[in-house]
Amino acid sequence: MKTLSIAALTAALFLGGLTDASAQDRGGVMTYGRYTDSLFLDPVLNDANVDIWILTNIYETLLNPTDDGLGLEPGLATEWALNEAGDTVTLKLRDGVRFSDGTAMTAEDVIWSLDRARNPDNGIWNFVLASVDSVSAPDPQTIELKLKYPDPTIFSALSVFNTAIMPKAAFEAMVGATDAEKAQEFAKKPIGTGPFMLDSWERGATMKLVKNPNYWDNGADGQPLPYLDGLTFEIIPDDATRILKLQAGDIDGAEFIPFARVAELQADPNVKMELFPGTRVWDVIINVRPELDGRPNPLSDEKVRQAMNYAANKEALVQVVTYGVGTPLSSFMSTTTPMHSGDGPLFPHDLDKAKALMAESGYPDGFKTSILTIAGNQDDLGISTALQQMWAAIGIELEIKQVDNASRTDQYRAGTFEMRTGGWTNDIADASQITSYFAYSPTIDALHSGWKNAEVDALFEASQKRWTRPSGRNSSRGSRKSSTRPGRPSRFMKRPIPWRLARM
Repeated sequence: MKTLSIAALTAALFLGGLTDASAQDRGGVMTYGRYTDSLFLDPVLNDANVDIWILTNIYETLLNPTDDGLGLEPGLATEWALNEAGDTVTLKLRDGVRFSDGTAMTAEDVIWSLDRARNPDNGIWNFVLASVDSVSAPDPQTIELKLKYPDPTIFSALSVFNTAIMPKAAFEAMVGATDAEKAQEFAKKPIGTGPFMLDSWERGATMKLVKNPNYWDNGADGQPLPYLDGLTFEIIPDDATRILKLQAGDIDGAEFIPFARVAELQADPNVKMELFPGTRVWDVIINVRPELDGRPNPLSDEKVRQAMNYAANKEALVQVVTYGVGTPLSSFMSTTTPMHSGDGPLFPHDLDKAKALMAESGYPDGFKTSILTIAGNQDDLGISTALQQMWAAIGIELEIKQVDNASRTDQYRAGTFEMRTGGWTNDIADASQITSYFAYSPTIDALHSGWKNAEVDALFEASQKRWTRPSGRNSSRGSRKSSTRPGRPSRFMKRPIPWRLARM
């Protein structure tokens, strides 16, 4: 039996190696059903989960998160340390690592990769290495990072996908005048040190990965990993069709199984489904820019957003839409995130208060707006339909627009959407990543929502420079949470429990 994961938190982990129970089972090709295709296989100029979950099987980082997500373990580096002054990180590189094209990984590749990842002009994730002043190699097996200031997340940052090590020579040989142009070419046939490499890609239909013959790690049987010969990803947007194909044996695993089907599949003797705690949060992202498409945007009114929050019954959403698989959140981050702060709902359901706020707002008679959901996604549709009914009670007419993932992503990044369903899972065991994405405006305008709060930005920056004072970091995060309560642009967040699913 091969166990797959459909949870965003572990979607990339199962590909590099299977559980101990199947560690001696070698060979074969695993076929996996995905709800949508990847877009761009470059680790630096990227922020989409549909890419990240594939990237982490082709590329590798210097450090890896532990299986429980709470610590770090060796990756392409076997040792790491911080000096007493807290301004220099030293890492020892693993011997004998080769890229999938057979060339040796060198310190020069590591320096170039980290410099590219921390370049402010390259993508949005450069902030994880913002504390790095320089990267050098005292000898061929040693890397040194000089820091501008103490950084409590620097080691975790070296396990994030955008710090993956890439072959400098192969990348720079690509056609193109700019980094972005070269990345587009390189991503068509990426070269990394990971357990798999891209074999073929029929966009929108099928992606095939094959084992990297030069992979450095060995399995429990002492033979080179990975155990599988290959992985085939079939794009099956419709939830019901993915499940039918799984039950029929046409595919070995599937992702994003609707909550409504969990109990049924748990009872199916031919399917293995496991529930386990995770960091996934679901939300609705609200565009708060004053104008959209040349017209005043009602969602920019803070009283309107507060009214929407009070009108949304989160407990009912959890019970009716997720069938009790989840809990309402007390912050924008999950309770399993280190340094989470909050023990109660930020906006408990209160329809009378919601109506009063609407009456005080600039739109007492209500308005029309829309939400972008993924076509074929049963959970997306269920949540949006429930909110449509809840908001109708305060005069808001919600149009549900079902679109493909690529279209929704384009509108999201352009800031032209009104609302969209969203989801998040942590990449590192620290609150800084989700905070930088959800609340710190210089990163991506707080989830491309256009929301900005100078106090929140200042608190986040201060928290990032406290290396040995965790209580101080907690204090800053608690203050930031209090600061963001009234006007945050994303809400209705829950913490569903991810699950594993595979055919027996």
